[in-house]
Formats: sequence, structure tokens, C-alpha cells
Amino acid sequence: MSGAEINKLILACLTVLLVMLLIGNVVNELSHSEPLERNAYVVIPSDEPAAAAAAEAEPGLESILPLLASADPDAGQKAAKRCAACHTFNDGGANKLGPNLWAIVGKEKGTVDGFSYSDAIEDKGGVWSYDDLNAFLADPKGFLKGTKMNFSGISDAEDRAAVIAYMRQQADSPQPLPE
Repeated sequence: MSGAEINKLILACLTVLLVMLLIGNVVNELSHSEPLERNAYVVIPSDEPAAAAAAEAEPGLESILPLLASADPDAGQKAAKRCAACHTFNDGGANKLGPNLWAIVGKEKGTVDGFSYSDAIEDKGGVWSYDDLNAFLADPKGFLKGTKMNFSGISDAEDRAAVIAYMRQQADSPQPLPE
């Protein structure tokens, strides 16, 4: 075997090795899955209703309920002006880029007449509880993956409580505050 043939054999082996490494990297990138942000299942003891309410709140986000009792709806109205570009809050108000938010607290998610919701909100189901509104206003895309809402959220919990207190008042019969 001559030196040229040995070089060809070594080059062929190195080429095969390089192709195998490249294919392995491509397959790894295509099949790599992101870790879950939180557990997919939550076990709630049936004899502990407080555990059920706590499980509804987003992990790492404190319940808004203690702040709601002292929240200022007038401050919430001022803070909600940034929402007015896409939403209306009055009875019979028009849908804009977002749905009219009249009587939204306690309302079934995705049910404002005449508004075309994303599949994400229709699939979420349930009613807009105080804790759900808190989580959604804190991080809309984090709470509801696939939402059409292009808003980064309200980081300050007192501001969120004020906005929720204002939204609560925008109804013929405001939802009672939890005790």
C-alpha cells in the first residue's frame, strides 16, 4: 500500500467521522425539547379548598387578593389608559384590537360577542378570576401561550391590583371581593 492510498484511507475515515458528528448535532438540535416552566400536573387535596385557590395562581406570582382590598380604582383607571389603545371598558363598548372589557371579572374566558379570540384563550376555559387576571396582566404571553395580545405586562403588583379594582367596578354588578 502506497503513501497516497494510506492518506486517502485516513481522509475517508476522517470524512465519515465528520459527517457523523454533523448529523448527530443536527438531529440533537431538531429533537431538543425545552424544559417545562412549571409542573404539568398539580395534585390538589380535595379537602383543602385553599390549596385549590393557590394552585390557580401562577408559580412565583403572589396572589393579588390581599392588595385588592386597599387598591384604588381611580389609580387603576389612570393606569388602564395604556390599555385603551386596544380595549374599551364601557357597557356596550366596541371591540378594538382587543375585546371590550365591561364586566370581565368573573366572565367566562373568550366569550365577548363579536371578538375573534386566539385558540389559546378559547382552549384555556374557565372564568376570569382575580388571580387569573393578575397572572395575565403580569405576563400575558407567560400566562397564556399563543395569545394575540402584544403587551409585555404590568410588573408592579400594586398597579395590577389597581387596574383589576378598576375593571371590577366596570360592571352592573361588580364581583364580590374574596374574603
